[in-house]
Amino acid sequence: MTTDASTPTYADIEAAAKRIAPWAVVTPLLEHPELNERSGGRVFLKLETLQRTGSFKFRGACNRISLIPQAEWPRGVVAFSSGNHAQGVAAAAALFGLPATIVMPTDAPRAKVEGTRRYGASVVHYNRLTDDREAIAAQLQAETGATLIKPFDDPQIVAGQGTCGLELAKQAAACGVKLDAVLAPCSGGGLVSGISLALAAASPDTQVFAVEPQGYDGMGLSLAAGARTAAPANAGSIADALMAPIPGVFPFAVARQHVAGGLAVGDDDMVRAVSFAVQRLKLVVEPSGAAALAAVLSGRLDTRDRHIAVVLSGANCDPETLAACCAKAPVP
Repeated sequence: MTTDASTPTYADIEAAAKRIAPWAVVTPLLEHPELNERSGGRVFLKLETLQRTGSFKFRGACNRISLIPQAEWPRGVVAFSSGNHAQGVAAAAALFGLPATIVMPTDAPRAKVEGTRRYGASVVHYNRLTDDREAIAAQLQAETGATLIKPFDDPQIVAGQGTCGLELAKQAAACGVKLDAVLAPCSGGGLVSGISLALAAASPDTQVFAVEPQGYDGMGLSLAAGARTAAPANAGSIADALMAPIPGVFPFAVARQHVAGGLAVGDDDMVRAVSFAVQRLKLVVEPSGAAALAAVLSGRLDTRDRHIAVVLSGANCDPETLAACCAKAPVP
């Protein structure tokens, strides 16, 4: 098992898969004829929207929380998140009987705040523009002795998210498909780096791409520069879960070895992807979770005659957001 000071390994992902197996959903890998027709290739959808809590974040949270010594359980856990990590931590903590406090922005989607509370966690709000969420979480940790569960910059969080890639590789092989590329939404990089680490061993010829919102494409910039580089992050984004301006230390250490590059999509691209998912695929996907699908639909990557897997990473958004996306971007 890795320590907090070491880069995660493929063995850590395999261990995480065994650790979280009693609780995590093995999410399906599906394809749709209209998406194939539009892309000119075969596009497989990894539906992390159907994961426990409605996003991939449960994987990493469950893995990390399961490693807390039982003697420390009464102190609980604390986390900071715009919503999906919040729910993943809250649900995993509840499974182990740990109290949880989550620091969330005041503008987090209502569905994410309500979901976090429904799993039994306490919510502390902060202003995304003026407050330091990490400082607030650190103060709560100092006061209670709770374990801090970071959203992405932790080797065991990366390993937990990597179980998605482990599943994906096995499912593609079971379909007799050799994947040319996998696209995954990226914020701090826990998911895409974990997937890339898993595929480097399980499907080494498969390229992995990070998909980020324009202006928040820190992973793409970092990969191009060869060092962690912050994106401008000077405007908002509909992708509330993908607004980390710079990748985490541990995710980037993995990504610089195994991620092929970054792709940036705009808000309009993600709106169209959400609308397409609802109206054609009959799937609920939040804008952040639809980023990789947006990259395919907008032609950010050449998919002609290729086998591509797209991770739909989350489904936690307010109904009004789905309705607004469908109204703004009707599918022809």
